[in-house]
Amino acid sequence: MAAETLLAARSVSRHFGGLRAVDEVSLDLERGALHALIGTNGAGKSTLINVLSGELAASGGSVELLGRDVTRWSQPRRALAGLGRSYQRSTLFPSFTVRENCRLAAQAHTPRPWDWLTPAARCRRSLDAAQAAIERVGLAAVAERAVTTLSHGERRQLEIAVCLATDPAVLLLDEPLAGMGVEESARMLALLQELKPAHAILLVEHDMDAVFRVADRITVMVNGRAIASDTPAAVRASAEVQRAYLGEGQ
Repeated sequence: MAAETLLAARSVSRHFGGLRAVDEVSLDLERGALHALIGTNGAGKSTLINVLSGELAASGGSVELLGRDVTRWSQPRRALAGLGRSYQRSTLFPSFTVRENCRLAAQAHTPRPWDWLTPAARCRRSLDAAQAAIERVGLAAVAERAVTTLSHGERRQLEIAVCLATDPAVLLLDEPLAGMGVEESARMLALLQELKPAHAILLVEHDMDAVFRVADRITVMVNGRAIASDTPAAVRASAEVQRAYLGEGQ
């Protein structure tokens, strides 16, 4: 059975004056697959995610989400249509609880302007979506704790939960393992494996051991261009990738 492509980028470019930060990159994100995006600092990875999510306009090319051309759509519109993303830096409300952070995300995804008599904090739909996301990432035991009391690993898990509370089909995850210890990284990788069947995942990550352990496909970026996009085994064996990124003998 053919794989279901949930997000497709075709010759996507983003220029800043004469700088081609992303230069005609194409990739497909499929349901049930984790697609890793690797490259050295300045390769264009975060810029590409920003274009895919709608935070930056593309200078060229196109982006399709769930079969619809969203190239000119704003970031909020793409989020409502099924695209979720996490960031290198935390975007959580630190003084709010785990549940409140997830509830606010769910509420933003399904606003109810006509139901002005019901306090937002008691919206059953938002509360149910928040609870489901919290349980999915394994944070039910700390749901009533403030973000400031969580460990670094728990905060990264919460960022995933906030994405899930918006019911996305596609997840764009920018370095979710950054700063984690061995045990925390193992929990995050296990979570990503659990999320794969129902989602298409794009993972930007510098931990090569983790990437080659969990990725179904890897795209390698150098100076804004994709120099390889293939299975982990094929990418590892590529002489061009070894020279440009992994280093000889890897």
